[in-house]
Amino acid sequence: QVQLVESGGGLVQAGDSLRLSCAASGRTFSSSAMAWFRQAPGKEREFVASISGSGGSSYYADFVKGRFTISRDNHKDTVYLQMNSLKPEDTAVYYCAGRSTVVPGRNGNYYDYWGQGTQVTVSS
Repeated sequence: QVQLVESGGGLVQAGDSLRLSCAASGRTFSSSAMAWFRQAPGKEREFVASISGSGGSSYYADFVKGRFTISRDNHKDTVYLQMNSLKPEDTAVYYCAGRSTVVPGRNGNYYDYWGQGTQVTVSS
């Protein structure tokens, strides 16, 4: 059983930064590609960023390129999402997800493990 626990969300102003963390347990972390998704009220869940098991490859949704950075520390079994230049439209619950392969993807249906989510609210 893999458990993912997110932290780091909060209320910030437009232009501020936040760093989300997701701590994993229960599986060899480096063999799992990881990703961040988000869901705003009344909207479908959407892909934000993903990273390979080694951390050597990462992918981003167009709307966060240049602002968000995904990274991981396989010694700490933790994946991060550094969010800079936050906008009100970034307001959502952010979910950490993992899959049983080192290859990352954009489709949430391919992820096996999910965290409980952390709320990010950006005021204008």
